[in-house]
Amino acid sequence: MSSSGTIIPSSFELPDFYHFPPFFTIQPVLSTREKQLGQWRELLLKYHTDLKITTLVLHECPLWRNNAINRQLNKDEIQIVIEDLIQSGYGEWEDEHTKTRVRILWRKPEQLASDIYDWAVANGYVNSICTVYELHSGEDVNGMSFQGVDEELLRRALRVLEGQGKCALFQGETSEEDGIKFF
Repeated sequence: MSSSGTIIPSSFELPDFYHFPPFFTIQPVLSTREKQLGQWRELLLKYHTDLKITTLVLHECPLWRNNAINRQLNKDEIQIVIEDLIQSGYGEWEDEHTKTRVRILWRKPEQLASDIYDWAVANGYVNSICTVYELHSGEDVNGMSFQGVDEELLRRALRVLEGQGKCALFQGETSEEDGIKFF
């Protein structure tokens, strides 16, 4: 449980390093700190991806505290972890001025674009049209890396594909009805 009362769901399996007390103190030795920040990135991405959470609210994230070992990151350490996540391309501030909410990019737009196109090829969508809704929430995308992804991130990935000449986007009556034709 975090200080805000948020509990880590029992369905989420925490990695072994989460129970190692030094994990909750940003390490002074650069090589150790880089490895530690990589583990925080991995943990944050897995947690948010597995639980289909697209926004990290800094003061509500239960991962910052481990009551079992009586350890937690302080505010400055949380900022270091978040800045690393953002610099690595897996997050961006939703509120640049107050810096309390981070959009989690489960995968980078380029990675997602590749996953989407591979799915389109494998499932016979080349030279066919589907909607953004089908790509986001349709039955054909169960278990795919882009299922349930933040719509803004999904659209960025589609713009990457469009820039590569692999798809064209068509505007529908609503954003969910926007169409995609794969080439």
